[in-house]
Amino acid sequence: MSHPIALKRALISVSDKTGLIEFARKLEARGVELLSTGGSAKAMREAGLTVTDVADVTGFPEMMDGRVKTLHPAVHGGLLALRDNQEHLAAMESHGIGPIDLLVVNLYPFEATVASGAGYDDCIENIDIGGPAMIRAAAKNHGFVTVIVDVQDYDALLVELDDNDDRTTYEFRRRQAQIAYARTAAYDAAVSNWMADAIDEETPRRRAFAGTLAQGLRYGENPHQTAAFYVTGEVRPGVASARQWQGKELSYNNINDTDAAFELVAEFDPADGPACAIIKHANPCGVARGATAIDAYKRAFDCDRTSAFGGIVALNQPLDGATAEEIVKIFTEVVIAPDADEDAKRIFAAKKNLRLLTTGGLPDPREAGITFRQVAGGFLAQGRDNGHVGADALKIVTRRQPSETELADMLFAWTVAKHVKSNAIVYAKDRATVGVGAGQMSRVDSTRIGRRKSEDMAEALGLPLPLTIGAVVASDAFFPFADGIEALAEAGAKAVIQPGGSMRDDEVIAAADRLGLAMVFTGQRHFRH
Repeated sequence: MSHPIALKRALISVSDKTGLIEFARKLEARGVELLSTGGSAKAMREAGLTVTDVADVTGFPEMMDGRVKTLHPAVHGGLLALRDNQEHLAAMESHGIGPIDLLVVNLYPFEATVASGAGYDDCIENIDIGGPAMIRAAAKNHGFVTVIVDVQDYDALLVELDDNDDRTTYEFRRRQAQIAYARTAAYDAAVSNWMADAIDEETPRRRAFAGTLAQGLRYGENPHQTAAFYVTGEVRPGVASARQWQGKELSYNNINDTDAAFELVAEFDPADGPACAIIKHANPCGVARGATAIDAYKRAFDCDRTSAFGGIVALNQPLDGATAEEIVKIFTEVVIAPDADEDAKRIFAAKKNLRLLTTGGLPDPREAGITFRQVAGGFLAQGRDNGHVGADALKIVTRRQPSETELADMLFAWTVAKHVKSNAIVYAKDRATVGVGAGQMSRVDSTRIGRRKSEDMAEALGLPLPLTIGAVVASDAFFPFADGIEALAEAGAKAVIQPGGSMRDDEVIAAADRLGLAMVFTGQRHFRH
């Protein structure tokens, strides 16, 4: 069964008719008999091709609104029969079943139907039954049958036929079988996950995820690791859907960091003004709001200029020329924004290695979704962290009441802390970060790192005092001991926002009162590992 197989008879049944007519003409020119169903048969016949209806092969008309048309032994026998098995050949002869050498099927557009927001019944009607059954049959019998499930493989098949005297090799058929099984697996994953959501099943017995290759990557996090980028089809503006205008191909780390940057900056509603986030190794090294995009960028940059070198810049509003001029003053890996004007594109064009991505919109930070992470022998799945607190949800727990300015800064810092690796400490002043401590085993260490970065930046800017003097602080989780509050007070902070919930909350509150700090509890934490 490993020898080349000539294509004499093909069954074509496609929802996506892109390139169908030209492809079918080239098959017919090679003497391939065309079988088809419904709209595919109609389209090819109208183009002047000779087509045999599957109904004429099975002896049964399409019925039940097309739900039943290919589920018949005349079809599946033609796909599954082993051509080197005498019993199979005898059965085919006895029952008048002709072999099918090529199956070309793409499935009902279930994923697109769900993405369009269609109702439950419409989604159900777009679950393909006959298509996956035929694909799996043809793929199983790839020793004799070629299966094509993607429009992009039409040309590959034609090249294969040109190179092999109108035959397909076993290697080609086996490769297409793998593609076919991956397609039906992804399709079933989409259906099962959609249905779990539809019936509010948060922990289905089985959970499957699938993606389509968007880009092979030179390597992963490190050069000795292989990697690739797959997209799931989720309708969410971001790095997966972005248009890259220029620059080198994105790397594994670029993609990961750019996603982190854009998800963070999307927390800030553009209707409330520009915001900028600068990310390094998936952690923010500067985040700010500003009167203009360039103002937001400069204020974010002034939080930690050293770390910003070679970082990712994300904006919540379109990139303009003035901001682009400022960004290119240092080396930046990627800039991502909803859009960019022509001046910005022209300025970036002079920096051939800088990647510019535009997305057409911002992801919704409140939107539900599933995230997952692999562990040995399994994976963890959880809902996206779409938690949000407003001023009315805060509980003031200290004698000193925070000012309105401090409350605004605390909510800003809290939003940033959600996107900082735990243990996270974010110092902020006037809606800009002035120190970030991330990813430490001790919350006190994060507190001290944020302060030290602030001191270094003050020195670089020629300021007499650390930027943390008079700042507010956000902590992604509660303070287990009073020492964290004491370290914040030493840094000059005046107000703290934290989840609360520690067994020693009373001790922590007492320390804040003793040190003259205002403190509020959110009742919500944002661990980010």
